Amino acid sequence: MNPNPAGSPQHYPAGGPSPYATQPGPYAQPQPPVPAPAGRGKVATALLLVSTVLMGLMAGLFFAFDVSVMPGLAAGDERTYVTAMQNFNSAIDGNGIFGMAFVLALLLSAASAVVEFRGGRRNVAVWVGVAAVVYLVVLMITFSVNIPLNNELADAGDASKLTDFSIVDKFKGTWVSTNIVRTLLCTAALTALSRALVLYGRATR
Repeated sequence: MNPNPAGSPQHYPAGGPSPYATQPGPYAQPQPPVPAPAGRGKVATALLLVSTVLMGLMAGLFFAFDVSVMPGLAAGDERTYVTAMQNFNSAIDGNGIFGMAFVLALLLSAASAVVEFRGGRRNVAVWVGVAAVVYLVVLMITFSVNIPLNNELADAGDASKLTDFSIVDKFKGTWVSTNIVRTLLCTAALTALSRALVLYGRATR
């Protein structure tokens, strides 16, 4: 016996799928993700790109000291060493562009990680976050080791009047070693940001 005779209205469970709804076939193509608003995409792109550039600049600065500045100074006499390093430190400390790059490399990387996480690109956010944490270690080393040594060198005064050059030994040992560590860490952070750029490009393609 037909439980639904002709002409009788059919009833379906509330909230259930309609039998007349088009069902995807076995060869249906997946729908592309809804793109983020253009403004947000531009901000995310800019943050990631600028963070990468700044990190590259910092890695390059530390690397230049490793391979040319410090070995060149070590080949000369101690008075020249002190005078040159005092001049280098004074020039860097008074350079606003360096100060912005030094700080913004961390701030923009952290901001980029937050933006990527909120945008649903978790894998990108992880790599950017790693870069920010690694660079934070660089800053900690700088403020705890390199800057105190720079200040001690500045307090030594006129190199032509110095008789105790023990500060030079500290630079040749501790300062040079920690700068190599800073170079390696910055390079690692730059690598992480580069990986994030690749993943970001794939996610937004």
